[in-house]
Amino acid sequence: MTVTTVKPDSAVQAADAVRWALSEGTPLDVAGSGSKRGLGRPIQTACTLDLSGLSGVVAYEAEELVLTARAGTPMAEILPMLAERRQQLAFEPQDLGALFGQPEGQGTLGGVISCGLAGPRRISAGSARDHTLGIEGVNGRGDLYKGGGKVVKNVTGYDVPKLMAGSFGTLTVLTELTVKVLPAPEDVRTLLLAGREDAGAVAVLTAALQSPYDVSGAAHLPAAVAARSHVRAVAAAGGAVTLVRVEGFGPSVTARVAALTEELGADAVLDRDESRAVWKEVRDVAYFGPSPASAGEGRGGGDDSRHVWKISVQPSEGPRVAESIRWALDAELYFDWGGGLIWAAVAPTADSATAIRGALGTAGHATLVRAPEDVRITAEVFHPLPEPVMALSRRVKESFDPCGILNPGRMYAGV
Repeated sequence: MTVTTVKPDSAVQAADAVRWALSEGTPLDVAGSGSKRGLGRPIQTACTLDLSGLSGVVAYEAEELVLTARAGTPMAEILPMLAERRQQLAFEPQDLGALFGQPEGQGTLGGVISCGLAGPRRISAGSARDHTLGIEGVNGRGDLYKGGGKVVKNVTGYDVPKLMAGSFGTLTVLTELTVKVLPAPEDVRTLLLAGREDAGAVAVLTAALQSPYDVSGAAHLPAAVAARSHVRAVAAAGGAVTLVRVEGFGPSVTARVAALTEELGADAVLDRDESRAVWKEVRDVAYFGPSPASAGEGRGGGDDSRHVWKISVQPSEGPRVAESIRWALDAELYFDWGGGLIWAAVAPTADSATAIRGALGTAGHATLVRAPEDVRITAEVFHPLPEPVMALSRRVKESFDPCGILNPGRMYAGV
């Protein structure tokens, strides 16, 4: 199939493209840089709406903690700019380039928000949705519109921006976004506890998160995963590694790390650079990428033939779910979000989705993040929704995109 690409360089041109698609009855594959094309169900369409031309920071009001940028602005441009002012996107946006075998830094702001990609700090700072203040875009009728505001105090219309976060481009062609930024921590340290089994590790993470010490990251790497880290202290631990992150002002971090070390019995404390490196690995699922996280020293990389699942679960249920998955499938996995998020890489089998969702029961939901296109065409990539929720999703889709031309079927068939 020959694919036509339309690349607008303004919101008006994006609206013209949607109106043309409507007149021709042509569905659109709405994309930024295309770095997340492997995420979600494949789209069968002859036209791609390439938003990478809608790039550039519109306004950065550092004192007001607000950033407005066009949807196609690369994260590789935004993140260094924030770092220069010692600020950050606190939800710790993921870069899944390593997981999909692509170069890092290819994603865009619109892609991060549309896919709702939040990292380890989600447990303390919230999701991408919580940091999205305003949007501008084109709905499926070809109408340009705005939603939300540019200041944190303005709550009028917040529902529309939050609705766009995690919608995978099925509701609106985003042309501009306004997001909340926050001060970056002055210092970061990570407590390392070695040799815990899953249940014991999650108990430690729960204790850390329930402590008064403002923990901002809580993860557990079983032995095979920890051995792939390019952080020497993690890879050399010789077994499973449990990680607890503390961030903030220097003296405060020092005091909280000392208290947590005494309470939890930490075996080591990673310094600033080691901490940033290991949490980047955790955030970006680098352990399951197609190439080693680090060359040499006998450390292996992930197997890119494995299907990768993102499994959200009650933390108390995490160890049980993990054990059930291991029992049913050839699987490697690790925990983030204090045990509430399981990343699993499983050998391809016809019944892996059934096994994973069966292990979950009603305890959570599972999303297929990486698999070949022929698998994602037929599989339920996103967790099946109860019929009342699916009916609501269809009504929302119809209200924004009545003809179904924006990323049709990216999340669910017919939605």
